[in-house]
Amino acid sequence: MPRYTSVEDLPLVLPVFPLSGALLLPRTELPLNIFEPRYLAMVEQAMATHRLIGMIQPVPGDTDALPELTSVGCVGRISSYTEADDNRLVISLTGICRFTVVRELPVVTPYRQVEASYAGFAADLLTDNNARSVDRAAVIKAFRQYLEANNMSANWSEVEQIPTELLVNTLSQLAPYPAPEKQALLEANDLQARADMLIALTELALSGGTKGVRLQ
Repeated sequence: MPRYTSVEDLPLVLPVFPLSGALLLPRTELPLNIFEPRYLAMVEQAMATHRLIGMIQPVPGDTDALPELTSVGCVGRISSYTEADDNRLVISLTGICRFTVVRELPVVTPYRQVEASYAGFAADLLTDNNARSVDRAAVIKAFRQYLEANNMSANWSEVEQIPTELLVNTLSQLAPYPAPEKQALLEANDLQARADMLIALTELALSGGTKGVRLQ
């Protein structure tokens, strides 16, 4: 996959895939099953150009046919692409960098496009950004409590080998939280802030204190 060394390497116009509850973060993978014609067209166009798609959530509660978009998303590169026999596309996005929506563009394409700004997110391109400040032990403790509450287990020797950034971001993706909490994790200032928020959300959910979320 190409190395994006600065935000200037990223396009200012992005096709976007609004999907509630979906969270893409830098250097994490997000598998997607594409079947709607508009998104099939979007993926085919992305494959023919820069292979980049902006993942973004619609504003929670907006039931319009074209719901308002949240202000921050994450651009991902199509890193795997498979054509299924039933005309579906099975792809995987690798997160590159977060972006802010400057404005939605008037388009003739069946999919939506935005003007994107990467201002304030240049650090997303740095591997393990601020990872040394993360309380890794507390993250793993929260992960262990989550698994125990759901009668699940993990290979802890493998977990210990996972880089801190990947651990925090992957757990943020997998955590069963509503869209607003997912958005808050996306918008966290840095990896340490995201880790602290993930720990707090998990502890609150385990105690039954998060509305609509209970891990046990």
